[in-house]
Amino acid sequence: MLRLKKVSFSYEYDGETFCIDTSSTVISDSLKLHIDTLGDVFTANIISQNEIKILALSAVFEHDYSDQDRIFLNGYQSWTDSIEYPLNGKMHGLDIIPAKVVEKYSFNRYGDYDFTDYGGEGQLHGWSYGYVRTRKYFCFLGSLNENAAFTKISTDTNKNTITLTRDCSGIVFSGDYVGFRMLITDGRENEVFDRYFQLLGTKIRDDAKPVYGYTSWYRHYQKINENIIQNDLSGMLSQRFRPDVFQIDDGYQSAVGDWLAVDENKFPNGMKSIAESISSNGIIPGIWLAPFACEENSYVFRNFKEWFLTDEDGNYIKGGSNWGGFYILDIYNEDVRNYLRNVFDTIVNNWGFRLLKLDFLYAECIVPRLNKTRGQIMAEAMDFLRECAGDAFILGCGVPLASAFGKVDYCRIGCDVSLDWNDKSYMRLMHRERISTRNSILNSVFRRQLNGRAFYNDPDVFILRNNDTSLTPKQKKCLSEVNAMTGGVLFCSDDISEYSKEQLIQLSGIMKLRNANITFVELEEDKLKVTFKLGEKEYHAVYGNFKKNKKSP
Repeated sequence: MLRLKKVSFSYEYDGETFCIDTSSTVISDSLKLHIDTLGDVFTANIISQNEIKILALSAVFEHDYSDQDRIFLNGYQSWTDSIEYPLNGKMHGLDIIPAKVVEKYSFNRYGDYDFTDYGGEGQLHGWSYGYVRTRKYFCFLGSLNENAAFTKISTDTNKNTITLTRDCSGIVFSGDYVGFRMLITDGRENEVFDRYFQLLGTKIRDDAKPVYGYTSWYRHYQKINENIIQNDLSGMLSQRFRPDVFQIDDGYQSAVGDWLAVDENKFPNGMKSIAESISSNGIIPGIWLAPFACEENSYVFRNFKEWFLTDEDGNYIKGGSNWGGFYILDIYNEDVRNYLRNVFDTIVNNWGFRLLKLDFLYAECIVPRLNKTRGQIMAEAMDFLRECAGDAFILGCGVPLASAFGKVDYCRIGCDVSLDWNDKSYMRLMHRERISTRNSILNSVFRRQLNGRAFYNDPDVFILRNNDTSLTPKQKKCLSEVNAMTGGVLFCSDDISEYSKEQLIQLSGIMKLRNANITFVELEEDKLKVTFKLGEKEYHAVYGNFKKNKKSP
């Protein structure tokens, strides 16, 4: 069990800086730091009679690591690699990439690089929840109030410590400020995760169920049109496993950000006609959009520049390098809210799409503002999206996961898969959110506990086709089986009507694995070992080629 060593709090008042280090309640005439370590919920709250500015808030715990321990710390957003590490594990930031390259491609925007230091061996960090696992026993930590500010969890196995840091620097307040509210508990896997989500009070809506279906992205990317979509729909309908969802991905719109300006050359009959065709077959029509993103040549960016986030110097903030670089709508601008309300109303109530894949959501909270933390901004953005979507299903993607707990029905829990295994060697030096089939599989495995508790997990697609991919048969087998076992969303991106008899048999086996219950996972060097149950029978699967930065055979 963790032992509290100290709580550190620094603040600014009347032009002076003050620092407090303590392990108990501090009381002065005007300031109280209330600490509670009773039970399995740790709290540290600040009560100030004067208006003060928070500079830092952290709590350090002592922990006795053993050589057998494995450490999991949840990555910043959906795509951030999130795996179990050994005691000497090391995470890489962007330090080895030239600053000009980082700036040109906005690699720092995808994750926590601008506000987190990356340390050496044994110095790991993550956000919102994590654990130290000793065989099948978990020492678990999980924040219960990420809607107020994100919580960083850092381990230092060289110093035998676990440190909590609140992402609330710069907040000005008087009165009560909720600092830490953390579940810190020990137990078996299901015990600790059940306890966490019980305290969070997270509930998945009754009509959201695990789904099987299709997305156009990994077959066509942006090269879609009306005929292609109709042919792919016919292909899905031709096979024995009836899809629940058919999702149209990026490529239908004239520009990213101009969601209602449909490319008439590609879709001459509009999107309503496509949605009706999908619905008429008893399938949920789905569509992709990145509601906070606009590319530079979009009508919205060119004509409403006052809608977009800027830095202190008035420069427009980029959210990443996609589409040549994109800019971010400010949801605290009422005109932006009205614009997005109209977009959602049209897509859901006019066009008739019932599942919305909402992507690149992290961009909205890249910078704190308006005396709000990143966590508060992201929580309010998710509430707004839920309001806009009405009763349509939401599949969240590229989002800090705790902000999506209970607010989306389905959620991506890993990066995009690739049509190869682990990309080129130089790409492996890039940001932790990069495209990688290997990383996607590992994220699916190590975030599996969220499935059915926080939302239904979307581990991204499986691919069985032989063309337009360099994935080997073993790699495709691994991807499809892990996706089936760990997710509530099972999407493919193939023309199933072209499957061979052998591939159809594979698909049948994949569908059976949707009922699997994973009981234990171990990542050892090159091997991913998964123990699971189907009914009362236990199985052991071993998948290879997982050594970090190893080239695909």
